[in-house]
Amino acid sequence: MTNFGDLLGALLQSNVGQSAQSRIGNALQDLQANLGQASGGQGGTGDLLAGILEQAKTRLGTAADNPLQAGGIGAVLGSLLGGGGDSVKGALSGGVLAMLAGVAFKAMSNTGQTGLAVSQGGEPPVGLKPPATPAEQTLLETKAQLILKGMMNIAKSDGQVSPEEIQRIVGKAADAGIGAQGQEWLMAELLQPLNLDAFAAEIPDPAVAAEVYAASLLAVEVDTPQERDYLRQFAEKTGLAPVVVRQIHQSLGVAM
Repeated sequence: MTNFGDLLGALLQSNVGQSAQSRIGNALQDLQANLGQASGGQGGTGDLLAGILEQAKTRLGTAADNPLQAGGIGAVLGSLLGGGGDSVKGALSGGVLAMLAGVAFKAMSNTGQTGLAVSQGGEPPVGLKPPATPAEQTLLETKAQLILKGMMNIAKSDGQVSPEEIQRIVGKAADAGIGAQGQEWLMAELLQPLNLDAFAAEIPDPAVAAEVYAASLLAVEVDTPQERDYLRQFAEKTGLAPVVVRQIHQSLGVAM
């Protein structure tokens, strides 16, 4: 069975560019600066967010000059969930999932949108907190899979991914220790034509849509009309309010 969290980590380890590193840093710093608002006024949630993000803030300064080296962005993101072991891809996947959940939580809570804060009963969403049950672990894997699809779909929005690029990406996954099943899934998704309607139908609620949208801003520069149109349509089809979209862009430091 494909471990989508590991696959996400492997791809990030191989493909995180300078702009994505900057956007991750912006998001971490924005969350740190806005914990009170992100918590929705609930002391328990705020305390947990404060503890998680204080670790990231402390490590972010030492990582800024050399983000992908030991002690760099992998360690920073891994610290969000209290570790991630020795695996850089584990640190990246766990940390990025936590950061994306935090960005979505803040955007939804600050704008009064129901969904994330309400559906979690006031608790931080899975991803921002470690999964405590098998059901929560499955939920986290499902979100990782949707995030991966979203990152690939925006890359397809201004043209199909070339066979050479597909081979490069799959090869990087293999080098990172992803097994044959994961490589086959990745290749099949990259080869599949973009179908935004079908993908939007897989998104269970606007809260998850907010995480996928934020991840899409890490995948590309968003510098073509096709990419901007893809993001606009994705938001419309998944019920993301414009004010939530603006909050996500603000958190990652990406112009609308």
